[in-house]
Amino acid sequence: MNTQTPDPIAHAVSPAQANPAAAADVLQGLRSSILRAATDRAPLRIRGGGSKDFLGQGFTGALLDTRPLAGILSYEPTELFITALAGTPLAQIEAALAERGQMLAFEPPSFAGAATVGGVVAAGLSGPRRASVGAVRDFVLGLGCMDAQGRELQFGGQVMKNVAGYDVSRLMCGAMGILGLITQVSLKVLPRPAAEASIMFDCEAAEALQLLNTWGGQPLPISASVHGAGSLVVRFSGARAAVETALGRMMRDHSARPIPEAAATQLWADLREHRAAFFADAGRPLWRLSLPSAAALGSLPGEQCIEWGGSLRWLVSDADPAVIRRAASAAGGSALLFRGGDRGAGVFHPLPAPLLALHRRLKQQFDAPGIFNPGRMYTDL
Repeated sequence: MNTQTPDPIAHAVSPAQANPAAAADVLQGLRSSILRAATDRAPLRIRGGGSKDFLGQGFTGALLDTRPLAGILSYEPTELFITALAGTPLAQIEAALAERGQMLAFEPPSFAGAATVGGVVAAGLSGPRRASVGAVRDFVLGLGCMDAQGRELQFGGQVMKNVAGYDVSRLMCGAMGILGLITQVSLKVLPRPAAEASIMFDCEAAEALQLLNTWGGQPLPISASVHGAGSLVVRFSGARAAVETALGRMMRDHSARPIPEAAATQLWADLREHRAAFFADAGRPLWRLSLPSAAALGSLPGEQCIEWGGSLRWLVSDADPAVIRRAASAAGGSALLFRGGDRGAGVFHPLPAPLLALHRRLKQQFDAPGIFNPGRMYTDL
């Protein structure tokens, strides 16, 4: 009879469970590459699946590939967290969660590529549900990273009550790898909603913004919204009774049209992955504007797509980058050149001097030799 004590983690992870010995070997190889680069002051390009290669100022340096560092370390559905090595494909994590009726609620995009969980955190991008549940940083419980001295650093924990170093974990979200190599990530997961339904009705952008901001202060189970081409689409998620009540109200007050479930699922997936018609013209500059939800942009040329209750505005425009950034600043927000366009004008919104100084101090603390993804966010970082 086998008297060996069963490993509780082995019953909680997917078939993509990490091999600790193999992971240790990969980490040692990565450390060696980092120490050589630090000695030679040679830049390194940290890259996972490459699904977001288009984002940022560009690349320089030798490739530091995270994909061999893959596998789920632990998954506890009852505790609502999953921990995985940085090179683990996002698709594997989502498949493991789906088996237990759970999800990454911030809906990270993969842009039809082989996105990894480390890249998800490094890019800091969230999908349509972000306005209702929070951003990537709100779901990062902890992470491990390797600095320019080859040290393995651990921040945060695996459950929300363990918040030691939590802010440092969040700091890595959206840092584009300039602070260090993410080695593993612990993420909070949530159950899939009991019910979801989507509706559509015709209205102009100004009316859509007014309605979305009004609804934002009401007990409606709105989990996503998008306006474009004269139509507003809203998704409701939650308890079945709450979703049905919201649907009835919208169909009564706004003559809204329900969207069949399969079509709605495809619509939100296409929006998340930028397969929707609005994003089809890859040859024109695509801007991502983060604004107060009720902000008016004035007469900026181009086509707009509005998400997150009005807080996210996608803009396809050939206008001068300075004009777009002035308009975003005047509205109380910022503008990121998400894809295409002239990178010479800068991709990320310019930082005020005090904030840029803080970024430089952080870079110095984690990466004194300046080897990790130099210039990916700003040319002098």
